[in-house]
Amino acid sequence: MSVQRPSEDSLIARFFAPIAGEGALGLKDDAARLSPRPGHDLVLTVDALVEHVHFLPEDAPGSIARKALGVNVSDLAAKGADPAGFLLSLALPDDWTENWLAEFAAGLGEASREFSCPLLGGDTVKARGPLTLSVTAVGQVPAGRMVLRTTAKPGDVVCVTGTIGDAALGLKLRTAPAWADGLSREEQGHLADRYLHPRPRHRLAAALRRHASAAMDVSDGLAGDLAKMMRASGVGAVVETDQVPLSGAAAKAVWASPDLVDLALTGGDDYEILCTVPEKNLDSFRKEADRVGITLSVIGRVVSGHDLPVFRINGLERRYDVGSYQHF
Repeated sequence: MSVQRPSEDSLIARFFAPIAGEGALGLKDDAARLSPRPGHDLVLTVDALVEHVHFLPEDAPGSIARKALGVNVSDLAAKGADPAGFLLSLALPDDWTENWLAEFAAGLGEASREFSCPLLGGDTVKARGPLTLSVTAVGQVPAGRMVLRTTAKPGDVVCVTGTIGDAALGLKLRTAPAWADGLSREEQGHLADRYLHPRPRHRLAAALRRHASAAMDVSDGLAGDLAKMMRASGVGAVVETDQVPLSGAAAKAVWASPDLVDLALTGGDDYEILCTVPEKNLDSFRKEADRVGITLSVIGRVVSGHDLPVFRINGLERRYDVGSYQHF
């Protein structure tokens, strides 16, 4: 017996029009309208998420929605851009339900309001394969002020926001590793939440514009993303591994299983900001980060050269040659 499904138009009107921003025109047109502020450039980014690759079927619909928007807002933040809106393409598999879509839309609306990034439009289609969604986010930055990843300079300090490795460890928890037994329920919950719910650092965008020489977000692992940024800038870096910030839960896991330090440094989905800052700007940058409630850690320094970044720990030096995550 076939299930009667709402039409595409009624689906959009019911689930997505209520969370759309002003420029979406009620999602009644086939395009959105966006007027950038005078003297500003638009910054655009897009990320696709595919079931079994970026999230799992058992993940809550609201969590999937938050991740889809959060990873894009994180890219905007790393460029010093303030969110202006986003477009959503959603390819639903045959077994989708209205309850699933209602929870997805609720989570998307909550994330949209939290990140000040309104829905402007998109497309909803039927998929033959797994659930697939793509977000194109638009941000604004004062003209010529976008923070690039190609402009790190020798002598700059290397900084990172928040904590590193939580998301990779949170994903690893799903395999019930032995080290998880030493964590409390709250600590396990913290790691799992960091994987499911990225926290883009969009409130740091203005400070990055003022103080950073180069920046990108940590989506594919600190070691690989740092190598990517240094390579793009034509420089190297030295990192003091014991200065890389770990949450209490991650530190406890690494203490129980020291090999996990490699997972923390190379695992993805942190969505923190990795940036280089001229030393003369560091104190002001720290103060501005504190004002918006974002912790900032100095983990190393940019050096001349073209080698992979060096990670120093316990008197030893290590270079991670795994690189960032690659789909192909």
